[in-house]
Amino acid sequence: MVNQIKELISLLNEASKAYYQQDSEIMSNQEYDRLYDELEELEKESGIILANSPTQRVGYTVLSNLKKIKHDSPILSLDKTKETGKLKSFLGEKTGILSWKLDGLTIVLTYANGALVQAITRGNGEIGEDVTHNAKVFANLPLQISFKGNLVLRGEGVISYSQFKRINEELSEEEAYKNPRNLCSGTVRQLNSEIAAKRRVRFFAFTLVKAEGAALSDSKAKNLDWLRSLGFDAVEHRLVRAETVVGEVEWFRSHIQNNDIASDGLVLTFDSIDYSESLGRTAKFPKDSIAFKWADEMAETTLREIEWNTSRTGLMNPIAIFDPVELEGSTVSRASVHNVSILRELKLGIGDKIKVYKANMIIPQIAENFTGSDTAIIPKQCFVCGGETEIRKQRDGEALYCTNPECSAQRIQRLTHFVSRDAMNMEGLSEETIKKFLEKGFIKQYPDIFLLHHHENEIKSLDGFGEKSYQNLIQTIEKAKDVELPNFIYALGINQVGLRNAKLLCEKFDYDLEGIKGATEDKLKEIDGFGEVIAHSISRYFKVEEHIALLNQAVGYLRFRLPDFKDTKDSLVKGLTFVVTGDLTRFSNRKALADAIEAQGGKVTGSVTKKTHYLINNDTYSSSSKNGKAKELGIPIISEEDFIVKFGIYPNDTVGE
Repeated sequence: MVNQIKELISLLNEASKAYYQQDSEIMSNQEYDRLYDELEELEKESGIILANSPTQRVGYTVLSNLKKIKHDSPILSLDKTKETGKLKSFLGEKTGILSWKLDGLTIVLTYANGALVQAITRGNGEIGEDVTHNAKVFANLPLQISFKGNLVLRGEGVISYSQFKRINEELSEEEAYKNPRNLCSGTVRQLNSEIAAKRRVRFFAFTLVKAEGAALSDSKAKNLDWLRSLGFDAVEHRLVRAETVVGEVEWFRSHIQNNDIASDGLVLTFDSIDYSESLGRTAKFPKDSIAFKWADEMAETTLREIEWNTSRTGLMNPIAIFDPVELEGSTVSRASVHNVSILRELKLGIGDKIKVYKANMIIPQIAENFTGSDTAIIPKQCFVCGGETEIRKQRDGEALYCTNPECSAQRIQRLTHFVSRDAMNMEGLSEETIKKFLEKGFIKQYPDIFLLHHHENEIKSLDGFGEKSYQNLIQTIEKAKDVELPNFIYALGINQVGLRNAKLLCEKFDYDLEGIKGATEDKLKEIDGFGEVIAHSISRYFKVEEHIALLNQAVGYLRFRLPDFKDTKDSLVKGLTFVVTGDLTRFSNRKALADAIEAQGGKVTGSVTKKTHYLINNDTYSSSSKNGKAKELGIPIISEEDFIVKFGIYPNDTVGE
């Protein structure tokens, strides 16, 4: 019955997505209603309701903070090994369960009277944080189950590689997450549950802790099957004996490449609950379980070249090219070095002797540089277009960028940026559609978007298009012609000019585009937060004849409107300049907080200067460069909560207390 429920949910959600997001129908309204009614009946009959069921319309919850809760029993770390022989000796004559060691966030769930009542993170093992509001919107978690006794289970909250990639593509490079585990941890601990819902966190049970009143087996594996019957997904596992465990380890190893969920090894635990409880624990580890970490196969080789690949965003990633070596059953000759900071940290140079491996048996990495010549040259020009390069600071270090917005490697991304929500806001003009239009020659540069009506018949004949889709596209473009100047400036994709800087730029020149185009670098540097780099970037952009020609062409289609200036005479932030950095908990992201400040007449800049009044950083004691600069200049560093209390500005979806 659980599988029937999941299948119906999948069908109905797919139909809704096709109808509402893709302007197509994969089933009739009558068929949808019939399946919906069938799902409702199955949910009533089974007592199981999953969070992603179309029968549920769960309201989002916003909290002011996460409560700290002490676990009933400590959640200990596991002892580790990289030797399969130790797994054999660990089992002895007993039967064990071998499963993926999922790389996410451990969560303890409690159900009462068939309903989810509490979800707590592992925390430090003794005390965790209450994330019940987010667990209720996990993509696959039952909100109600047929079992009515008190139920406690542990599992892992995870975000898949595919979701991780999708989410990072929607974030700026500064805000992008390094790996799925960091993304999951940050998501589950958000105060606004809408964020967790959109990021499709999934939960996989790995331990049944308690089920009052249930006649359960002594077998952990059978108890996981019982949890499955209640609607939970359980971690993939296999029963093993000492004589079979090595072969099963190899089975998991062979399936790593096809696994969409991050895993940093395996977990082996005894199947018998009674036997496990009889073993007790050490001061640090439980005695009934052990973690198996993949032993990274290493190889020594010689670095022959460093290749710089320019991405669609202008980011130039260094790729190490070395003499081919065999690793984990395949030939490897390339490894990403990620960014300039890691390149420098490894002290790489052509001809260096290096040691390479595959992280988690998948991603080639450089482990060590024996030579350390530190002679690698960081290019001053993009290899694709010859444009200038520059080093920019990111969350995880420094990275190299091509500064030429006309670089062919960046064209798709530039056009996608032009139509994005904070730019021209051409809703529905997706990256895939832009790619298609480029391939067909309908557009070459951004002003061509306003002339797409010249290709009416060709567009209507494309796969996925028709009369309705075409009309929606034209209406979107027409609506976008009424735009505020800061959004248009931001849409141009000028290096270093985000929406915030575009607003500051327009304010400085009284929303006069001609004044902005003719501004000198000295005049631009007068803007609070605009240093030499930003001023040079803006000035250089408007000196390029092609840029001016395209801009003048586009302006002919546009109707600029002034922003809706609010009365800010009583605002406590009016006239003050803020810098926002780090992760936030009350506001959904830094942009939301900056928008709230600007709506009240304050300013937000990207760097700390002597004109800055406050630096907002929840990690007030961090050793970040912005914190260091603020301390050096005597600028107060306040937390997000301090800001809310001091200035009385709250997120849009909360109420001041």
